[in-house]
Amino acid sequence: MALPAQTTPPSPANVEGSAHSTDSSLREQALGHIFLGQLLAFMWRKGTRDIEVLKSEVDRGGYDVVLEANGFIRHLQLKSSFCGSKVREVDASTRLLRKPGGCILWLEFDHDSLAIERFYWYGGPPGMPLPDLGSRISRHSKGNSHGEKNERPIHRVLTRGRFEALADIREVAEKLFG
Repeated sequence: MALPAQTTPPSPANVEGSAHSTDSSLREQALGHIFLGQLLAFMWRKGTRDIEVLKSEVDRGGYDVVLEANGFIRHLQLKSSFCGSKVREVDASTRLLRKPGGCILWLEFDHDSLAIERFYWYGGPPGMPLPDLGSRISRHSKGNSHGEKNERPIHRVLTRGRFEALADIREVAEKLFG
């Protein structure tokens, strides 16, 4: 009689890594709430209480949240990666170019705690449209039945080098609303 195959339990690093993949939607929602909490708390301390936050039900317009304060509307796309990640580029929808005050904020967060460590900004000054996204068309991350990774015609690739590093939530608020 054959003995059952020995299985080794996954290492903690593999379990954590897989959670970031398998539960990425939950992680993105959590990071969005963490960011909004930091922004609203900063605005409160600054005395700016006339701020509106509208969340998108459907990710069709290229943005996650609409923010309004100081007379400016921002259609904001949130991107994220954990500290130490090899991710150096993100995809952005060209539909964001048609939205008032379109902008992209890339959050770099702690792998374990989800604490936001750094902010990277891509956008124009308050009241101005999103700058050009460039011409590099993104591709699907998974191949089709033939293994081909088809183009995503309305998405462009932005490298981290095109983003401006911001020191803290104060600088984020200034970029958003002046």
